Amino acid sequence: MLAALLPVTTPARGESDPGSAPLLVQSGPLTFAPLVRKVVPAVVNIAVTQDVDDDSDAKVKVPPALRGTPFEKQFRDRMRSHREQMLGAGSGFVIDPSGIIVTNNHVVGNADKISVSFSDGSELPAHVLGTDELTDIAVIQVKADHPLAFVTWGDSRKVEIGDWVLAAGNPFGLGSSVTAGIVSARGRDIGAGPFDDFLQLDAPINPGNSGGPSFDMHGQVVALNTAIVSPTGGSVGIGFGIPSELVAPIVEQLRTKGHIDRGWLGVTLENASGGGVAIVAVDKGGPAAKAGLRPGDVVNSVNGDHVDSNRGLIRTVAAAAPGSSIRLQVSRKSHIVDVLVVVGRRVEDTPG
Repeated sequence: MLAALLPVTTPARGESDPGSAPLLVQSGPLTFAPLVRKVVPAVVNIAVTQDVDDDSDAKVKVPPALRGTPFEKQFRDRMRSHREQMLGAGSGFVIDPSGIIVTNNHVVGNADKISVSFSDGSELPAHVLGTDELTDIAVIQVKADHPLAFVTWGDSRKVEIGDWVLAAGNPFGLGSSVTAGIVSARGRDIGAGPFDDFLQLDAPINPGNSGGPSFDMHGQVVALNTAIVSPTGGSVGIGFGIPSELVAPIVEQLRTKGHIDRGWLGVTLENASGGGVAIVAVDKGGPAAKAGLRPGDVVNSVNGDHVDSNRGLIRTVAAAAPGSSIRLQVSRKSHIVDVLVVVGRRVEDTPG
């Protein structure tokens, strides 16, 4: 619940009757408690383990999220008794009452076992439905004997710099907790992958928060918490989440097909000095070459939507289904031409 802008009047010195213009004073949320009660039941903790041979003398590996915390010894003792090694711990959130859970690919990894813990203390095994390394998104599923609490997607395109967000997750393996902050920036590229387009958040995000959600004040998920930038490995107020506008369609593909099919043009790109995206080179036999695109062409829009960066164009093309057609408006010397391109299938780590 957000407090309104409150008019406050201050009497001038020596005056008994206030006569000055009202000042507008804005306070933060009076409390996040109603929002927390609404969303936390759908936020889960994820533990990933790997089986160890009973005769193995392998050392127990402590996940980074627990190192140096009071829980490290407890974890070591438990793992030795269970003859398992934990590969990681993270967070996730339920998006469907049947047990569909979203998290990061780097949380679930190549696990032998995935265990999901809920806010009510219950615990269920999970299996992977699909993962996408390029965006670090994964979808897993549990089977419960009752419908699970779940959350819905918000529209990250409507999120503005300065908006409140509530981040939820499992920091340092401590269990469910929440932090609050604001959106500090949009469109951040931190070098994590070819589709970087992060929301920068100042809600404290620590190891173990990966895979958890950030909510708007309506209780809808506007970001998947994915990374922090810190010289110490802990939160310094700079966390990054993948916007829901990018996560939601990938999650839908992963839960239905188990993998992502991405579009590909077959070009090398750079940002044009006068706006748009310049084509530097065209792959022989690629979709762009077949459509007649040439080095020196400048792409201004895709299907009528303006593009202003090479990364933006790559993301737009990647979102197109292989085999579908897209219309590019291109500046070629002094002319504007429309080029219809049949999108190819992007191979892993293939640019353009």
